Amino acid sequence: MYRKKAGGWLKHLDFILLDVICMQVAFLLAYSVRMGPSNPYQDNEYREIGAIILLAEVVVLLLTAAFSGVLRRGRYEEFSATMSQAFFVEAVIIATLFTTQTSADYSRFVIYLTGILYVCISYFVRLLWKAILLKRKAGADQRSLLLVTDYDLVQECMTDLIKHDMDGLLITGIAILDRNMQGKKIQGIPVVASPEDVADAICRSWVDEALVVLPREKPYPAQLVEQLAGMGVVVHVSVFRAEDSGGMRQFVGHVGGHMVLTTSISYATPIQQFVKRTMDIAGGIVGCVITGVFFVILAPMIFIASPGPVFFTQERVGRNGKRFRIYKFRSMYMDAEERKKELMEKNQHGDGLMFKMEGDPRIIGCKILPDGTVRKGLGNFIRDWSLDEFPQFFNVLKGDMSLVGTRPPTVDEWERYKPHHRARLAVRPGITGLWQVSGRSKITDFEDVVKLDTKYITEWSMGLDIKILLKTVRVVFGRDGAM
Repeated sequence: MYRKKAGGWLKHLDFILLDVICMQVAFLLAYSVRMGPSNPYQDNEYREIGAIILLAEVVVLLLTAAFSGVLRRGRYEEFSATMSQAFFVEAVIIATLFTTQTSADYSRFVIYLTGILYVCISYFVRLLWKAILLKRKAGADQRSLLLVTDYDLVQECMTDLIKHDMDGLLITGIAILDRNMQGKKIQGIPVVASPEDVADAICRSWVDEALVVLPREKPYPAQLVEQLAGMGVVVHVSVFRAEDSGGMRQFVGHVGGHMVLTTSISYATPIQQFVKRTMDIAGGIVGCVITGVFFVILAPMIFIASPGPVFFTQERVGRNGKRFRIYKFRSMYMDAEERKKELMEKNQHGDGLMFKMEGDPRIIGCKILPDGTVRKGLGNFIRDWSLDEFPQFFNVLKGDMSLVGTRPPTVDEWERYKPHHRARLAVRPGITGLWQVSGRSKITDFEDVVKLDTKYITEWSMGLDIKILLKTVRVVFGRDGAM
């Protein structure tokens, strides 16, 4: 996963500060409703809770990029975003209080009322501040922009510029480089220059900035850029369109002395990487403790039903092709790998990139009765409840895997991969993932699996990881076979 430099959140620092204030006001009001008009920060116990609320609010705001595109959100979208923010903050607060075993003498009513009041206060403050910013922006001096492009691209460019927020830029003219259309208008904007007199047009009617958009097959317009920049005009040259990047992230950066256009299927800031790994370590420790409890219960049952090792290990392929040993509670007979070759013709994934069949006889205790029905055994129970996955928490602690990621393929599956399949290996494999909680048992087309995994990678955020973990719990206890 590519690491992008931190700092984008500074753009919305005003919204972050306002939101933090809203949460603290909600906490003060909730405390006053329950305890009467007073200051919770004079109470040692509630002072600690107030600090936890502040920390939870800041962490969730930074990790979920809560104010990305905030000025373009409508009222319903803003309310939904505020509700989501409140849910995650409340979840972090409750989890922190439970984990740290903070005194149970505090009022739970205060915690829950804080969340409710926060939604009401923050929602209206967000709408008010957005109205102020938009009004201020409309009244501010706008910078003039000259669009320089070819005839075949001009309509698309105009539509795109009008659609997106242009941060105070006003299109005042168009220059068509491949034909003379001077004097005509396109979507109400005059064509002020022909191919030969772009510089003269700027001299006749000054512009602040110029946007140059040319077809990919045309070379970089170095002479034109140098001429315009030499006149004091800020020049932007389009090198790609976000919609043409296939869902990948692209941005300009520096490598050594070179300015480069970086393309990555995904990226994360250093703080996001740190928090994800911290969450993996915390989850791995808890998971290993639970695994020890299950070992005491399952070990004798597995050994009696199928003598042999309690744990199953197998070589898998992880991030960027790195191979590692995966650990599971054994749910299959000892000769399962050898018998897999004999059963390939019954594989429901006909491409051989994954293996699945109903009534798999390799599973401990699983048998197909004469009437065709499947009688499940101990191995099916272990797999249906995803108990076999618990030893993978040790893989998470080692750093081979993450709590949330993509399914690690076997070596023989990986060797059959086509180039676009290998995008699944751009991140650490996970115990659970988007595919697993999207109806794994119902998805038999490997290309659909790749699409879900790629969607997870390109849209990754800490908020998405938390959603998948919560959905994983529902899937497992719902016993729908998705895990």
